[in-house]
Amino acid sequence: MVVVAAGNDGRNNSAGTNGYGTVDAPGNDPYVITVGSMKPMSTPDRADDLIASYSSKGPSLVDHIVKPDLVAPGNQIISVLASTSATLYNSTDAVPTNYYNNNGTTAASTNYFSLNGTSMAAGVVSGTAALMLQQNPALTPDQLKARLMKTAYKTFPTFSTATDPSTGLTYTSQYDIFTVGAGYLDIQAALQDNVLAPNTVGAALSPSVAIDASGNFYLSTGSSTAWGNSVAWGTSVVWGTSVLWGTSTNGTSVLWGTSVAWGTSTSQGYSVLWGSSSNSGTSVLWGSSTGSSKGTSVQVLGE
Repeated sequence: MVVVAAGNDGRNNSAGTNGYGTVDAPGNDPYVITVGSMKPMSTPDRADDLIASYSSKGPSLVDHIVKPDLVAPGNQIISVLASTSATLYNSTDAVPTNYYNNNGTTAASTNYFSLNGTSMAAGVVSGTAALMLQQNPALTPDQLKARLMKTAYKTFPTFSTATDPSTGLTYTSQYDIFTVGAGYLDIQAALQDNVLAPNTVGAALSPSVAIDASGNFYLSTGSSTAWGNSVAWGTSVVWGTSVLWGTSTNGTSVLWGTSVAWGTSTSQGYSVLWGSSSNSGTSVLWGSSTGSSKGTSVQVLGE
């Protein structure tokens, strides 16, 4: 099983796309599991966790693969410090020693420090995969990926905002399929689950998103994949009708979200992923931006 960080370009709005389409190689590979970053909010309860605004969003450019597959804790994650001379080391990120001993000193630790990023989130998923393989060494990479996505926690707000204290800029994130994938890693649920996807190579390929001649968008999967026509998207599927990207327990759709990732943006004040952005004044990822100052169609993703 290969776990890949989604990237940290979710704030990139250089093309007027609000960070969509920023998952690059190797995160666009449909075989791997690509991980975005959540903020644990310094509490033990996941209910208040929010997406990190820097977490890259799908779909991937050119091939339009639906990414990320999953999100996991990746903000202010404490891990071991290899050396204080390491390239990534910054003393402000070092953990105070009284975090893990009772000597009362708040001196910067030479053993542990914290970092932010989807690379930290990817490590959490890798550790979960190791636990799952320890429990059942026969699991294939596709079965691991499908189980992690199927058991992911799917209760999210419709949107959240984050303000950069250094620039004062505020970023708005929607909780759609291209932002949170199949949901938020749930280690306990993954270890307790016993449903198996097919053991064929490619059974859990990430789908691609496509547009038909009528302008309708759909997920394109092979019939042999775990969420193809014959399995997870059917009504008598192996893991129920909620599938991987279904309706969350708070009533909002994980797949589309209340503010959809594609369609017309009439009230959000920023551009949509696909379709006409009639009042945002910025370009869209795929389609025409009628409010653009250029007055022309902006094709970031070629048709």
